[in-house]
Amino acid sequence: MTFSLVGKCERTGMLGAVVTTSSICVGARCPHARQRTGAVMSQNITDPGLGTALLDALQRGLSATEALAAVVGAAENTEHRQLTVVADDGSTAHFTGSRILGTNAVSIGSNCVAAGNLLASARVPAAMVTAFAGHSHAHLAERLLTSLEAGVASGGEEGPVHSAALLVVDRTTFPLVDLRVDWDDRDPVGMLRRLWSAYEPQMDDYLRRALDPESAPSYGVAGDP
Repeated sequence: MTFSLVGKCERTGMLGAVVTTSSICVGARCPHARQRTGAVMSQNITDPGLGTALLDALQRGLSATEALAAVVGAAENTEHRQLTVVADDGSTAHFTGSRILGTNAVSIGSNCVAAGNLLASARVPAAMVTAFAGHSHAHLAERLLTSLEAGVASGGEEGPVHSAALLVVDRTTFPLVDLRVDWDDRDPVGMLRRLWSAYEPQMDDYLRRALDPESAPSYGVAGDP
């Protein structure tokens, strides 16, 4: 039902995740990221709690492989789960349970791992990893979104997708980028691209408003002096 990629920018240290699926509100369930810790995807009959558990394990100092083994070993119903992890050091790990839906595949790259289920083609994750690697000088959000578009171009899901999400963390406890298309009948990945195009020019302004409101630009709304 889902294809995704988690990755780290080796230049900036940013961590993030991108995902699309056939169901509603994927951004509320599947992608997880924590600054200076890691990024995680919990998908296929999703248990969002596994994402939090994986980040907590990474924050305790476990490696990506150790964190995944600990969480999978302690969880129930793991045969239904597909999990991917990229740690702050760029290492990765993945798990695919025995009851994952449809055609499924995983591809590992430098500082990233992509995975999917109910895919139209097992080549989708590899195409995503290739796209991620090919844009190493772009902002992490752009790299992630480009990888998702490459997944769509290489076949995507077996059926239509309806929601998509893009998540990036940097130095603050809150996300630098948290964009979601909760439902779109036509092209949620295209809508996510339009959201990013609109948000990117304002991204640093919103960060300054959080950290130093006195130096931040005006809001440009009615009543703003």
